[in-house]
Amino acid sequence: MKEKKKAQKELRKQQQAEGLKAFVKPTLPDRKSDLETPEQEQAERQTVIEEMLKPFCIVLPLILEKLNTVEDYRQVKKRKHKLAVLLLFGILAFIFQLESRRQANRELTTPIFLKNLKSIIPDIDTVPHQVTINRLLCKIDVSQLEELLLELIHQFMRNKKFQRYLADRHWCVAIDGTQKLCRDYPFAEESSQRAMHEETQYYVYVLEANLVFSGGFSLPLLSEFCEYTENEQGKQDCELKAFTRLAKRLKKEFSHLAIMVLLDGLYANGPVFALCRKHNWQFMIVLQDKSLTSLWREALALKNLDDGGQNTFTQKWGNRRQRFWWVNNLVHEYGPNGRKKQTVHLVVCEETWQEVDRKTSQIVTKSSRHAWVSSQLLNKKNVHIRCNLQARHRWAIEHSLLVEKHHGYGYEHAFSLDWNAMRGYHYLMRLAHFMNVLAFKTLYMAKKVRQMGAQGLIRYIFETLKGPWLDLARISALLTKKHQLRLE
Repeated sequence: MKEKKKAQKELRKQQQAEGLKAFVKPTLPDRKSDLETPEQEQAERQTVIEEMLKPFCIVLPLILEKLNTVEDYRQVKKRKHKLAVLLLFGILAFIFQLESRRQANRELTTPIFLKNLKSIIPDIDTVPHQVTINRLLCKIDVSQLEELLLELIHQFMRNKKFQRYLADRHWCVAIDGTQKLCRDYPFAEESSQRAMHEETQYYVYVLEANLVFSGGFSLPLLSEFCEYTENEQGKQDCELKAFTRLAKRLKKEFSHLAIMVLLDGLYANGPVFALCRKHNWQFMIVLQDKSLTSLWREALALKNLDDGGQNTFTQKWGNRRQRFWWVNNLVHEYGPNGRKKQTVHLVVCEETWQEVDRKTSQIVTKSSRHAWVSSQLLNKKNVHIRCNLQARHRWAIEHSLLVEKHHGYGYEHAFSLDWNAMRGYHYLMRLAHFMNVLAFKTLYMAKKVRQMGAQGLIRYIFETLKGPWLDLARISALLTKKHQLRLE
């Protein structure tokens, strides 16, 4: 351990001398609580809840208004709970990262929690059972829940809350597919199927779209489910087909937005290039070594002719030395007999950096190589922006999906095997994730996240709401005030 720390100190000095910025991986502090008295703890918990509520006070009126417009299929005489309250408890289960309906029934129905919750949301009159919420989601048009998420995003866009996170004035939308559920029996007619080790698996695959910003800031945007439809017997829905449907919805919702689409290597093909240009979107698409081989051959041949280095650029970025080279105006032919053509541009980033080896405590040199297909001509002025500040942020959607799967949101948990209800729970989960990300990006809460971690802070907030810590008069006074969202 001493040798490792010594090597890290030496590496930092070396990087500083060379004009490189040392990479520091953030970790949660390992220390005891700074609070000394119960009064200090109560004041701290009160402040955390109030700061958490400020961004919620901005979105909550719109959420309740939209939920009240959802068509209610229930008979009037049999309605025990307001529809908005039912759906709101569904959202709360994901906000507090309760990983099953049974856990939500236990944790969301305690007397003190309900007393505190009613002081925050006066519309809550009765407490629904999670079975009731599931029954509701089986019947209603759950797409309206995703429309609510889009309404919130539109509101913050109009208020220009995300403008300073944009690169080159473009909204970066990262799109990626992932598996949600998998069973060995046909739980829904819409589920896809595949053969695995001489057995048939039935699964749900979802194409997700997220807004991604600088610094790894990512917000859920749209979800497109792959469905096995009756008019395509014998055919499976796939990620590329789902992308066509999602692109149509994205264009409809944000028709005049300057969008940069960030995609992985699956989408490096002519139809995707054409579809993005049809919608007037910029794109940066990962290009794998074995994809579009004719494009690679032409690019490498033209690269060798660039003796003057006009199409190369080197720089220091963070703790890395980067060398870019690119070739513009490459023609990609596709379709029957190559009749269709798309002009694209290829860029490669080769980078090296140094780090301390965990086993030997020696300073070793690492290297990596990244390639993208660009929709726009590349030059020395824009290659850093397009590659480092836009294309590389595609990883933010992968991190977001990782959080939803393994950090408390129960992405892969079967809250319901009814297809409509499953989609409804999915949209509620994405909406709750959006609200948590937004709240934790505010100045005060971002500091608390660095101290406690996102999951630790959520547990801390939930424990506070479940205990007799709060001054409810202060909470009620807070709800009557107007608040401004100040992001980190």
